[in-house]
Amino acid sequence: MPDFRLPDLGEGLTEGEIVNWLVAVGDTVTIDQPVVEVETAKAVVEVPCPYAGVVTARHGEEGEKLAVGSVLLTVGDVSSEYSGNVLIGYGTSEPTRRTRRSRRPVSTAPATAPTATGLAPAVISPIVRQLAREHGLSLSAIRGTGPGGVIRRADVERELAAATPAAAQPTAAQAAQPTAAQPAAQAAQPTAAQPTAAQPTAAQPTAARRIPLRGLRGAVAEKLATSRREIPEATVWVDVDATGLLDARAALPGVSLLALLARFTVLGLRKFPELNSRVEQDEIAVLDEINLGFAAQTDRGLVVPVVKDAHTLTTSTLAQRITELATQAREGRIPPTALTGGTFTVNNYGVFGVDGSAAIINHPEAAILGIGRIIDRPWAVDGQLAVRKVAQLTLAFDHRVCDGGTAGGFLRFVADCVENPITALAEL
Repeated sequence: MPDFRLPDLGEGLTEGEIVNWLVAVGDTVTIDQPVVEVETAKAVVEVPCPYAGVVTARHGEEGEKLAVGSVLLTVGDVSSEYSGNVLIGYGTSEPTRRTRRSRRPVSTAPATAPTATGLAPAVISPIVRQLAREHGLSLSAIRGTGPGGVIRRADVERELAAATPAAAQPTAAQAAQPTAAQPAAQAAQPTAAQPTAAQPTAAQPTAARRIPLRGLRGAVAEKLATSRREIPEATVWVDVDATGLLDARAALPGVSLLALLARFTVLGLRKFPELNSRVEQDEIAVLDEINLGFAAQTDRGLVVPVVKDAHTLTTSTLAQRITELATQAREGRIPPTALTGGTFTVNNYGVFGVDGSAAIINHPEAAILGIGRIIDRPWAVDGQLAVRKVAQLTLAFDHRVCDGGTAGGFLRFVADCVENPITALAEL
């Protein structure tokens, strides 16, 4: 029975967290069929199994982290076929329909050695063991609610929640009895740490829920914190008449506002290449390739897909790539390689109904450009007051790579493209 191990995730990733099992013990799998969803620091990806056969064991629970090379799945009744697929997202066959046969009653509880008091507690996750050990809990006293009585993290946390009030609050009899180190007269007097009925303490707020900063969310948090620590950023902004931009979008089917902004950004970076750079130790590395990232909101948080070599693409091709990557990101099937290597980021935060934003630069890039919502505002046109579609462009930039003159020149160029998009596109 071959063991299928967590494959090399690429991009320097060394571990992944099991998000969702796609097969169960007893299921029949085909070659390159996705068997589990794994969350890395880059994205949530489906891992395909290179074997065809029957699942005899799953190794790991949902929420458990596994190192690259750890056993994920054991497959029995294996055919002689083998796809050779070892990297996520690089199967050798077309996607196949998932097939299942009736499940056989196979226990998911791990085999444990008997002890002097009976069987050892059923625990799969090392995280659960560590949590219990850190809080001095005996696993043998915890009732497991997982399959086959497996003790889960939630079971340990339940015991901790039940034990905390009893351990923290002394009984009435204990509070009334003086100790050898505390004379009776002193025990009768309230201290600063022991308020009386006339001095009630303020109730401590309790967390409604806790969200672990790990996986994709943790990676985003770390990158944003690094950006704030290392990049001395400055922000410039300008209001623009976006009436022509809306007209251009209507005249170009399949091209979104973000795609047009991305196109104008590429043109701007050709004129002001300092903003397409990064700081490496004591040098500014000005980059030849423009790998354009764009912010995309998903159910699992904010991600930044990257359109590689955006400077080589036509407007329509650039728009198509943005749409494809945004769809993959929302559906949770974007490959990790599509989330790395960006050199500049654009963001349409107008979709959230806001006018502007002092965005955080996507480290290690040097700048991020955003556009706010487009709304009706009074605007002077040829000396006459008119109602126009107006938006705000904002540029946050690393002040180490350029000064305000370069940043302002770039932003003004993009603003001119927004106000005269047909002219700008005609010059391509």
